[in-house]
Amino acid sequence: MPQPTLSDVHVNRPLTNISVAYSQQAAGVEYVADKAFAAIPVENKSDLYYTYNRGDFNRDEMAVRGLSQESAGGGYKLDSTGNYNCKVWSLHKDVDDQVRANSDSPLAPDRDATIYLTQQGLTRRERLWAANFFLASAWTNHLAGQATADSTHAMYWNLASSTPIEDMRAAKTQMRVSSGGFTANIAVFARPVFDKLIDHPDFIERMKAGQTPGGPAMNNRQRMAEILELDEVLVMDAVYNSAQEGAAESNAFIGGKSALLAFRPKNPGILTPAAGYTFNWSGLIGQTGGAGLRIKTFRMEHLASDRVEIDSAFDMVKVGADLGFFFDTVVQ
Repeated sequence: MPQPTLSDVHVNRPLTNISVAYSQQAAGVEYVADKAFAAIPVENKSDLYYTYNRGDFNRDEMAVRGLSQESAGGGYKLDSTGNYNCKVWSLHKDVDDQVRANSDSPLAPDRDATIYLTQQGLTRRERLWAANFFLASAWTNHLAGQATADSTHAMYWNLASSTPIEDMRAAKTQMRVSSGGFTANIAVFARPVFDKLIDHPDFIERMKAGQTPGGPAMNNRQRMAEILELDEVLVMDAVYNSAQEGAAESNAFIGGKSALLAFRPKNPGILTPAAGYTFNWSGLIGQTGGAGLRIKTFRMEHLASDRVEIDSAFDMVKVGADLGFFFDTVVQ
């Protein structure tokens, strides 16, 4: 045996230029919770907001005014029962002094704890957004997917004979009537739905945009938004592991296999309807950017550790049930 051996001249050690951490944030995963609906920074943890009676604005109450007569009178009702209450969601990760002191490069326990907590915060917001908005019961109008279309079902969009563009166009028209003139300007697709749509014959044909047969088609979100006459197409990429710690992973897309069309105002404000809002408690001490989020580090001397802690204070509120149209499990 040749001497010295390979093990004599080299001791395995961690590489300093790479590390493997399955952070969805690092992978460029799109989270829609802070994009689909406008975020409203609020100073108070809870409060009320006004809702105007839409029907009062859509009536035609003008009348001919006679000589020396008063004009016809009108008005509108206000509802002040709308409210939000920002819960504070928290999690911490302790960094032990001995672990930090004994960590080899490229490990950085404080940095890694911050990344871990940030990922946890993003996942919590995404799951709550889905639980509040990405389900049929949240909206006035909805269809479920099945093998054949009828009055309460759309044909699964992964089937070649399905008509997803027509389905969504009809949904927008239905929303315009039921909401008194407003219709969807954004779409939120679960990743499995989006993947089927970009390969659907109807979208492929329209996305060719005059190219010769066989040429590359612009299968992207911008073109899809243009075809559907929307401002933006969002895709729910995030994955959630529902298994307990130590058990085998059980990963699934947070958005399942569904889709949502919704109205999101360009400039939220007074007299501006919306499908939903996210109220971020900007008054939370130490938070930055109006997002109701803070990460802090403080000493836990009795544990000989530093604690890295995340707080996220927000409430996701459905404002207009008729300003969303949900397609439930619309691909197989």
